[in-house]
Amino acid sequence: MNRAALIQSVIGLGPSWEARPGWFEQHPAALSRPPETLVETDMVPEECPAPPREDAITPAQPAVLLAPSPAADIAPPAAPQAHTSPLLEWDALERAVRDCRDCRLCQTRTQTVFGRGNKQARWLLIGEAPGEQEDRQGQPFVGRAGQLLDNMLSATGLDRDRDVYIANVLKCRPPGNRNPSGDEIASCQNYLIQQIQHIQPTLILALGRFAAQTLLQTEKGIGQLRGKLHSYQDIPLIVSYHPAYLLRNQPDKQKAWQDLVFAKKTFSRLSAD
Repeated sequence: MNRAALIQSVIGLGPSWEARPGWFEQHPAALSRPPETLVETDMVPEECPAPPREDAITPAQPAVLLAPSPAADIAPPAAPQAHTSPLLEWDALERAVRDCRDCRLCQTRTQTVFGRGNKQARWLLIGEAPGEQEDRQGQPFVGRAGQLLDNMLSATGLDRDRDVYIANVLKCRPPGNRNPSGDEIASCQNYLIQQIQHIQPTLILALGRFAAQTLLQTEKGIGQLRGKLHSYQDIPLIVSYHPAYLLRNQPDKQKAWQDLVFAKKTFSRLSAD
């Protein structure tokens, strides 16, 4: 198997893949305003060659699927302003998340999902909210979606535990994977901001429409946000699809691969500056 075919295999692009029903990345929730200003720079990624198609991987664990996107973006109601607090030490921040009772999600969660990876990593991946498997295991991006993400990172030369840190906008699972409310987003926002202040990544990769719209304060869809260099907390940010969405939408896996190529080239340029 040549290198291109190997990359194709590990990221799961193949004609035999079959989508599974589920729900994914609907975002009617309110968006909380971070102090930073959104910056968009038209930097369309260079066309990357498509790897040859082979059979998709068949992970052992069940998929964790979020809500399907509606036909059109729906403007969310205004959210309460998130409370900001002094920067906690990393261990204290993790305990604060574990013991958090700032919103109703504390009543239904199994456990919080703080994050995973190297807290000194230069890449920060931000997802949406824990699903059923994440709520049980206390780790972000597990099951089939997590395995697909791991394989895609590996195909670009990144190790999940060494080179990236992975977190979510929300630290608790909304019951039944329902859409988060504005006050839930606001309650969790400060935890993510503090994680970013500790990690100080070179690049943020927002995975999924909910994460992208929340971080960038926009109602635009993924198609309008991809291929551009944005900014959050004065840190360059690139938008791509959530792995759970890619499990149901095979054609967009190629677009997600292009996003990773764009992110890798952008990271190399930023690191050289």
